[in-house]
Amino acid sequence: MENKTLKTSSQFGNRPTMRTITLEEHYATPAFIEGPGHHFIGQARAGGHPELIDQLCDLGDHRIADMDAAGIDVQVLSLTAPGGQQLDATEAVPLARDANDRLADAVRRHPNRFAGFATLPTIAPEIAADELERMVREHGFKGAVINGHTRDRYLDDEFFWPILERAEALQVPIYLHPTPPPRPVIEASYMGNFKPEVAGRLSTAAWGWHIETATHVLRLILSGAFDRYPGLQLIIGHLGESLPFMLPRLDFTLPTDVTKRDRPIGAYLSENLHYTFSGFNWIQPFLNLLLQVGADRIMFSADYPFGSMAMARAFLDQLPVSAADKHRIAHSNAERLLRL
Repeated sequence: MENKTLKTSSQFGNRPTMRTITLEEHYATPAFIEGPGHHFIGQARAGGHPELIDQLCDLGDHRIADMDAAGIDVQVLSLTAPGGQQLDATEAVPLARDANDRLADAVRRHPNRFAGFATLPTIAPEIAADELERMVREHGFKGAVINGHTRDRYLDDEFFWPILERAEALQVPIYLHPTPPPRPVIEASYMGNFKPEVAGRLSTAAWGWHIETATHVLRLILSGAFDRYPGLQLIIGHLGESLPFMLPRLDFTLPTDVTKRDRPIGAYLSENLHYTFSGFNWIQPFLNLLLQVGADRIMFSADYPFGSMAMARAFLDQLPVSAADKHRIAHSNAERLLRL
């Protein structure tokens, strides 16, 4: 019987290695490429990275070969950004169902290598909640991914809370993935005395994605969503999207007598959130996250195909933590949260 913690991997010279589960790994479908992903796909082709399209669309042997080469055992897959969050209901609902059914088929074909996060048509919350339940109960999906705001509306809006309520009832997490800020925010805060290319990167991968996601999390906390749904669990990437660095300041400047919430902000960040690497393969922010929330809340990810699985695995292997904590981060935290 295969040991879930230790295995023998030929690419590492037949020595025992840790089981590894990555949680922010992306795929795409033909409907996505023709629809909400059209702009992104055009950028990839124009930027000289057409291989990203093939890597996103492959849910079979080539992806698994890349996983084997990097020492990755399981990918928990989600539809790549911007998902369906910027679509109206007539487009978002069929896109989500198609994406989920295609992913479910891939998971059936490779149950030991793939697991799934559901795509949700958040613009229609009741339908989204039902779609989440369909994928969890009928196909064994492990939660859902939501790509930031839905047409400039955030999850602190009670309009979306049927999704949160269902996720808590099903005991599955929501992965809150970055998306570009609303256009007025980009124009006000990210366009300045520099080239448009610089503004584009500043508003996304360099800064805006992360601050946008951190703000989204804080809005959820301050709205009372976690007081209403205390069992709700959220996952965010990029070693916490700047929140661990700001945690003491947030507790200091927003105490409970001001927020009127049940717990300090830091308690929500330590008890209702989980954190992954997703391309942030740097020791300093990792240590900050570790000191703030502990190893039980940190999970492994590579951000494939946008991030290198080999680099992520090398970073994991070199983490300055105990062997027990490294195993927690590599696989056992994900096994516990996702019931893998």
